[in-house]
Amino acid sequence: MSQTTEFTPSGQLQLGVFFQGVNSGTVWKAPASGSQTDFESFRRIAQTAERGLFAAFFLGEGLRLREHLGRPHALDVAGRPDAQTALAALAAVTTSIGLVATQNTTYNDPADLAHRLSSLDLLSGGRAAWNIVTTDNAWTGANFRRGGYLDHADRYTHAEAFVETAKRIWDAWNGDGTVRRVHHSGKHYTVDVTPRLPRTAQYRPVLFQAGDSPEGRDFAARQADVIFSAHPQLADALDFRRDIVERTLRAGRGANDVKIMPASEFILAATPEEALEKKAWVRSLQIGPEQAIAYLEQFWGRELQGYDPDGPLPDIDPVVEETSETRGSGFHGAKARQLADQWRAEAAEKGLSIRQFVSAKTSRGDSTFTGSYTEVADRLAEYARTGAVDGFNISPWLIPTGLDDIINHLVPELQERGVYPTQYAGSTLRENLGLATPVRSAAGADAPTVTAQA
Repeated sequence: MSQTTEFTPSGQLQLGVFFQGVNSGTVWKAPASGSQTDFESFRRIAQTAERGLFAAFFLGEGLRLREHLGRPHALDVAGRPDAQTALAALAAVTTSIGLVATQNTTYNDPADLAHRLSSLDLLSGGRAAWNIVTTDNAWTGANFRRGGYLDHADRYTHAEAFVETAKRIWDAWNGDGTVRRVHHSGKHYTVDVTPRLPRTAQYRPVLFQAGDSPEGRDFAARQADVIFSAHPQLADALDFRRDIVERTLRAGRGANDVKIMPASEFILAATPEEALEKKAWVRSLQIGPEQAIAYLEQFWGRELQGYDPDGPLPDIDPVVEETSETRGSGFHGAKARQLADQWRAEAAEKGLSIRQFVSAKTSRGDSTFTGSYTEVADRLAEYARTGAVDGFNISPWLIPTGLDDIINHLVPELQERGVYPTQYAGSTLRENLGLATPVRSAAGADAPTVTAQA
């Protein structure tokens, strides 16, 4: 890749759509909502995004059903299809949009995952991407033969070895019709593989990563093409950009080599007043009375059904000291008794009911862009001008119609300002994101080669 040491804003923004599945932000109970598992939901929103020239369609991952007080959570939608299976189906009904699969380094094997991602990349004509995630908890691991074997401190060490092995597999194809065998021997796995597929149209899948800890940022600076960040507000985004550029340069890469696309929610209307009214309505749908009570139950560790969701927070104490990971990372590791005291004091000071308090806690807050199409377009143009981000990964609050107003009204405004593409730049995701072709890994260059048929 390029070794430029000075970051240069492109002046352009890209958009992606994040189909999350189970979460508190997507309204699955509304009459207008589609199905969490129906292919029609995936098809409709992917094709809508492609009509709006979105760079990527991004799928989350759920390795185990969420639980509530030890039982599958009745208020959550049960399960989601395998990401690569869904994306392979979408490859057949789209032509240009990138297809991003969240895949876990802990509970996959590098040779197998590299092959499956290469398959998706070949079948889609060079549109595949991998969102790299790590997991170390035994609760999730119980669904896998290795269980929760990975120490928390090892998660990025293991992930880096995994990603490096996958890259070597993708890099193994030579231009002269030969392919190198790839060897890796490490703490958690040993690989001796001859890759089975030729190089794809975009050389290898694009790599996304979302870790925000110091070691997560360093990992992304070394390995990722795109960071799915948690820093969408302008000042914070600029600080994050500066930090990532510094880390990327220390990793021996160019200042522009890593793109940044923060998670975001857009609530738009024709006027600012209408947008604020719409936001209040969306929040009322996202957190209903049952969801509000259930949210507190995760921290209290006990049933709270006798409490009025429009009344004050419970006056009884939690029965757990620390919360578990059974309903996801947002609930994991909280000091329950300390948190309950803080929350009761905060809610009393602000005069908030249980439902109002939970709605405030679970809203996407700083990640939400609320306003008229014109004023939000003006805000986003400033991001493009300063290079704070390269785009936004949008979590629609409604599936499958949640992108319609963005495509129909915001995108034309951005195009008028010259900060959004008017056509796809190329046929591959790497081209459409403005990413350079990767430099071939030198690791394993002396490994034996075999003649292979393309």
